[in-house]
Amino acid sequence: MRQSVQISKLNGFRSGFMAFLVAASFGFSASSIAAGPATKPAKPDAAIGEKLYTNGDPQRGVIGCASCHGAEGKSAAGAWPKLAGQHSAYTIKQLKNYKDGTRANAIMAGMSAALTEQDMANIAAYLSKQTVSLGVAQNKETIGLGKQIYAGGIAEKGIPACAACHSPNGAGIPAQYPLLSGQWADYSMAQLGYFRDGTRKNNAAMTAIAAKLSDVEMKAVSDYMAGLR
Repeated sequence: MRQSVQISKLNGFRSGFMAFLVAASFGFSASSIAAGPATKPAKPDAAIGEKLYTNGDPQRGVIGCASCHGAEGKSAAGAWPKLAGQHSAYTIKQLKNYKDGTRANAIMAGMSAALTEQDMANIAAYLSKQTVSLGVAQNKETIGLGKQIYAGGIAEKGIPACAACHSPNGAGIPAQYPLLSGQWADYSMAQLGYFRDGTRKNNAAMTAIAAKLSDVEMKAVSDYMAGLR
């Protein structure tokens, strides 16, 4: 009789414990559903973006961008791209690609590591509001070839016109294709080379296009884009 009572108590304990697990599991699941997916960044704040771009945030290990990319995104040399006026979506994508490694660059991987998605959105919003930094084409001998490639492509090599995606004046299309007008020719040339040799892998279309371009063609179109406005 005593054994039956003990078994009954044990079964009751098991039932109660299982009920607790189910309830806990249900409560966890319900809270997870209520929370939904990861919170998206709030509306971008260009003022905060300016502070991050200019001075960074030492307490969080965020390094300012201006030391390389210049005040207001107007870099002083082709080693660093001009960022002023660049479309927000493009800037955010590149920062994410640096952070996740799909765009290889040791310096930018370190710079982007401490950035949150909100930081990226804020910095991109600030840069998009800056006046585009104009440039000029330097090589008169290749202007014709550069214009031909940019405006019409190279049909015999299956290379489409750059203008088809980046627009005739190099302004690009927001959220789809980046601004190219005024960019340093050295920087554009380097990126085309990285697409061609596989160093840069975050745009399959550009990899396919660059694979068909010769050094002469890359240099000509890069120089031509520097003078677009």
